Amino acid sequence: MAPGSAVPPPVTAVLDASQRWLPVRLGEVEDTLRASIAGWGEPLGEDAGATLAAGGKRLRPMLVLLCAGEDGGPEAVRAASAIELVHMATLVHDDVLDEAPLRRGLPTVAASSGRARALATGDLLLSRAFALLSEAGDERAVLLLADAAVSLARGELAQRQDAFDLTIGEERYLHRCRLKTAALFECAVSLGRDDAELRRFGAQVGLAFQLLDDVLDVTGPPERTGKARGTDLLDGTVTLPLIAAAERDPGLREIDLPGLDPAGAEEVCERIAVTGALATVRARALDLVADGKRRLAHAGFDPERRRLLELVADGVVQRYS
Repeated sequence: MAPGSAVPPPVTAVLDASQRWLPVRLGEVEDTLRASIAGWGEPLGEDAGATLAAGGKRLRPMLVLLCAGEDGGPEAVRAASAIELVHMATLVHDDVLDEAPLRRGLPTVAASSGRARALATGDLLLSRAFALLSEAGDERAVLLLADAAVSLARGELAQRQDAFDLTIGEERYLHRCRLKTAALFECAVSLGRDDAELRRFGAQVGLAFQLLDDVLDVTGPPERTGKARGTDLLDGTVTLPLIAAAERDPGLREIDLPGLDPAGAEEVCERIAVTGALATVRARALDLVADGKRRLAHAGFDPERRRLLELVADGVVQRYS
């Protein structure tokens, strides 16, 4: 498995506890993903295949399948596959915008095949996601995924608009995270089951996922994350660790963010760490996960399915512990 994509113990526990059905469904998702990107010409197929082969935790498909339950069937498998294709597309496109050399410890499509092919690869993945759902006539799933895709685009635009702006505050940062990350988690649970409390669970877990990912960008190390420490700083992305640290070390608001090189980013990461801000952000993420898990009590699941969803939420936390 690629660096940065190791499955956390609680997620392994989910697979172990649901041996009679979930691993089989996830295998069907993998088969569907491979079939979806096959037969579209050598350049695109090669790059899309490399993106799929790079792996991932498949948290979003797992949430779809768990919320749909053991009787979800082919409809749930299609929805789980579609949401992972959208997620993969966003990663490929993000790497183009960020000019990222590595993803999960491997060369990005943009780095290995160039910007044009990477953009085309992301477009292929995105189009195949909606084709999967539309071919089955699943109008509700198409609308849910389309709304989430629009949120992702809005979040990316907001992040670009905020680039290198050290005046960005927590409220604006959280707004971006809800659009860019939490929306897809919320969509995943909604594709499995339509329930207001369940949607809130997905949104809270997704928001925690982003907060902890931003902590990991500061702490590293590269062999664990699959990317250089301080990548967000080098991209000009102001995240909650920096925002919280600057409240304790106001001098951080004076750094020359556009002028940072990798060594300078490492130094800023150290300054952020010594403020204690990382522990504050981790605690905030833990609170979000705890709130999300409380929401499950009102979603009408049987105790076993609720426990499995709680384990997935715990996996988000333990992945970054």
